[in-house]
Amino acid sequence: MRLVKQLVLVALVALAGSVVTQAIGWNAPLTLLFGLATAVLSLIAYRWVVRRTEKRDPVEVALAGAPMALGRGVLIGLGMFVAVIVNIALLGGYEIKGWGSVGGAVAIFGFMAAAAVTEEVMFRGVLFRIAEERFGTWISLAATGLLFGGVHFFNPNATLWSSFAIAIEAGFMLAAVYAATRNLWVPIGVHFAWNYAQGGIFSTSVSGKDAPQGLLDSATSGPAIFTGGDFGPEASVYSLLAGVVVTVVFLWLAKRRGNIVPRRTATLVA
Repeated sequence: MRLVKQLVLVALVALAGSVVTQAIGWNAPLTLLFGLATAVLSLIAYRWVVRRTEKRDPVEVALAGAPMALGRGVLIGLGMFVAVIVNIALLGGYEIKGWGSVGGAVAIFGFMAAAAVTEEVMFRGVLFRIAEERFGTWISLAATGLLFGGVHFFNPNATLWSSFAIAIEAGFMLAAVYAATRNLWVPIGVHFAWNYAQGGIFSTSVSGKDAPQGLLDSATSGPAIFTGGDFGPEASVYSLLAGVVVTVVFLWLAKRRGNIVPRRTATLVA
């Protein structure tokens, strides 16, 4: 029941924020304002419901050390996407034509902040964390990662391949980041920077969705296996490889730090 209560409350905040964002139609200052408000309210709701249902302080979203943890995540996510887009560009699949839209970049910032926080709270803060207590790290990582990829199958321009790629490079990777760090700030930073770099800086499609032009006026062309096609670079084999590498690194860190949770075994009582 605590899983349901936590998930429902955060999902309601996310839904309300999504409805408002769609209603204002990518207005730059309003999208930034309501996006950031949705992110903050999601964290407040999570802290409140965890305290009520688990009778503990939610240290995974503690404010102490949050800026540094968030910053580390942002650097990782930004570095990952820059590596991906550079590889695509080297094959001639990505071209910068000039400057794009500052207003679009501002609006995307708010939208991606809301998306990163709400999705990390729901998938890593609630689903992965609670499932891990019962089923252990490995099963929970696999299950929630596949679920994360599955929900993206309903995005525009999605395919089975793109959903598989999202499951690996985002679902598995972000759960591994949480397992290694045991806080939500690092995966939130990774998630936000990865998404914002795609749409807000390099002006590529993010998970198949339409958005305003970001800071750069760009064009993508070439084989979908390398560029990601209409779904965006997340469906590129380069993104998949980058996600695998980062996942392995963070799972190694989790094991080294003793953060891998074994599966609980049921005890039969006569």
